[in-house]
Amino acid sequence: MKRYMLLVFLMISVCSSAWGVEIRDAVMTTAVENRTPVDNVEVFPSADGQLYCFTRVVGALEPTEVIHLWYRGDELMVRTVLPVRSSSWRTWSTKKFLPEWQGQWRVEIRDAADALLQTLTFDLI
Repeated sequence: MKRYMLLVFLMISVCSSAWGVEIRDAVMTTAVENRTPVDNVEVFPSADGQLYCFTRVVGALEPTEVIHLWYRGDELMVRTVLPVRSSSWRTWSTKKFLPEWQGQWRVEIRDAADALLQTLTFDLI
């Protein structure tokens, strides 16, 4: 019985990783040109305006979505739902900033089932 349960567990693990979406690349950037981020930002001056959260998703076997959740500290500021329409898909969301929003920020990238795929952090100065 233990061997059977172990086999089932291994099959589920292999199948879920083979069929689920994964984040291949994710960066905070000041711009996206030709569907490619131009830089990788960890500290950003609030006076500069806006940032992009660029995400390259792989592994989708059918159309789905990813969600970008932009947090200032523990406060959710923006929730952006982005479609994923192929097995290798590049997408991004943007956020404009006010000078008084300085501090630590993070973007949680989640799949359609709300599973956390990756978290990006940056400081707004």
